[in-house]
Amino acid sequence: MLQVEHLTKRYGAVTAVDDLSFEIEREGVYGFLGPNGAGKSTTMNIMTGCLSATAGTVRISGYDIYESPREAKRRVGYLPEQPPLYLGETPEEYLRFVGEAKGLRGAELRRQIEAVVEETGIGDMRRRHISALSKGYRQRVGIAQALLGEPDTVILDEPTVGLDPLQILEIRALIASLGESRTVLISSHILSEVQAMCSKILIISHGRLVAFDAPDDLEARLASPGEISVTAETDAAAAQALVAGIPGVSGVEVVSDSPGRSRLTVTAGTGDVYELSKEIFLAFAGNNTALCELGVRKASLEDIFLELTEGGEAQ
Repeated sequence: MLQVEHLTKRYGAVTAVDDLSFEIEREGVYGFLGPNGAGKSTTMNIMTGCLSATAGTVRISGYDIYESPREAKRRVGYLPEQPPLYLGETPEEYLRFVGEAKGLRGAELRRQIEAVVEETGIGDMRRRHISALSKGYRQRVGIAQALLGEPDTVILDEPTVGLDPLQILEIRALIASLGESRTVLISSHILSEVQAMCSKILIISHGRLVAFDAPDDLEARLASPGEISVTAETDAAAAQALVAGIPGVSGVEVVSDSPGRSRLTVTAGTGDVYELSKEIFLAFAGNNTALCELGVRKASLEDIFLELTEGGEAQ
């Protein structure tokens, strides 16, 4: 569906994208992450044919974006971070304009407008001026224009930025439904959003690919240590003594120590953090010591993102 091979973009002495390669073969929602200045927007603009590359190739459904630009662009839809909406028009007028720009005419144009209006849920707003619509509905109109032409691949840059929590949930549901029949690539700074929506995540840093994997597989590959919070009805010294002898414990930190109750943070090694938490429970139970809290904290997507992008080394 989407192939990027050795993509490079230089602005004078500055390399924005550095020999970037990846391939997405099937439908689904994919996250595209990177710190500011990592080259995300440049890459998306190249993939959609809005910007030329210094070197490398991009293929959309097998068509090279440079050798067969018309065929490639017909198969990709794009919503930039700032949707290119004409506020004085209605969604219906705007979609007609965009559809005609994409080469649609007559009955086929009307059919596709009806289809994207229904898919994005803007039917009740189709004859209101875009200037009178909420930010959530404007985003829906922006997504609708990206769907005209029935593209195989849809690229969305920050599709939920500036939305309220309810609008975010609605747009997330819409994007998930789009991924059932298309390749959807989304860029977002909200890491929890990407983790909730995306089956795989691409992370770039300094213009280079540093990871492309499922969130759970990223965590396993990086072997980030998990932490276990332990609160017990005993003093810290006794609690430490119980925990320290358990295989798989790589560190113990006393968080608080008050008479009759203490709290520890236990760092796991590379083993199963849930198995270790069970062993901790059994150790306290065998000593007839009450546990008030036993909680597992594994590495988050934020932890993984920082670990991969701070160094900027390709994985």
